Amino acid sequence: MTRFPGAPVLAAVVVTVLAWASAFIGIRAVGDDLSPGALALGRLLVGTAVLGLLALRHGWVAPTRREWGLLVVCGVGWFAVYNVALNAAERHLDAGTTAMLVNTGPILIAVLAGVWLGEGFPPRLVAGLAVAFAGVLLIGLAGRDGGADLLGIALCLVAAVTYAVGVVAQKPVLRRLPPLQVTSTACAIGAVCCLPWAGVLVREVATAPASSLLGTVYLGVVPTALAFSTWAYALARTPAGRLGVTTYLVPPLVVLLSWLLLDEVPPALAVAGGAVCLAGVALARSRARVRPPAGTAAVQGPDASLRAAGGTGVLPQR
Repeated sequence: MTRFPGAPVLAAVVVTVLAWASAFIGIRAVGDDLSPGALALGRLLVGTAVLGLLALRHGWVAPTRREWGLLVVCGVGWFAVYNVALNAAERHLDAGTTAMLVNTGPILIAVLAGVWLGEGFPPRLVAGLAVAFAGVLLIGLAGRDGGADLLGIALCLVAAVTYAVGVVAQKPVLRRLPPLQVTSTACAIGAVCCLPWAGVLVREVATAPASSLLGTVYLGVVPTALAFSTWAYALARTPAGRLGVTTYLVPPLVVLLSWLLLDEVPPALAVAGGAVCLAGVALARSRARVRPPAGTAAVQGPDASLRAAGGTGVLPQR
């Protein structure tokens, strides 16, 4: 019998979304003192250390050659390239606009998951993606006065693409390997990729204020070690396309956090866009009731539950 994700998965999604939203604010706060590559390396080193300590309490499941390949794709793309591109983008764009552009990623996730993972394109998922993307565009229009430039937009799109590819590469690996092991391995691979910035990191850390150092530690512990672990936990139990849509909640949260922490009052259009995002997420995550045709039995077997869930369903919990 197919079981739908319950309270633990929902809690994991909430933690992930809140932590990732706070990352956009944290990067803006630290970005003046640490360059994009150095900040990415510092964040990933902290994340790898925390995840490594947690992973020591669990056994190691040897990845297959194919799984190693997918882990490398995830680590290089989502952890290394994504972080450097995101850090660089926030030097050109405000946090809200950056979040809006990066969170076009769920559209790419849904497309890639539908094609490569066989999750299909359920009507409610497609409709929810369209509605949520419209909300994201409204937030972007509200932030046009922030002086967005082409380089910043291009960097955001690079981050969105590598984010989507990383999620789709991660999903098959989670069928057999523990989420914590997958996250810690990918994070370590990303840190290795960023080692060319080690000398820059050492020089910048020597002159950076304590607040920036604490901010880097926060980015490594919460949005990286904690949030990527809760994301992997949820991804192992939820179709990738459906889970990816939940990150549309990030832009309105970033706007709210910018208002509360940076004293930036969001324009009315941004508030409207956030409401539309929420509506799209709710629509995409809703389940259509499967009604049996007249004269047939009410119980149609597990295939009906899978179709109602919108994709390949929930992977076996391990």
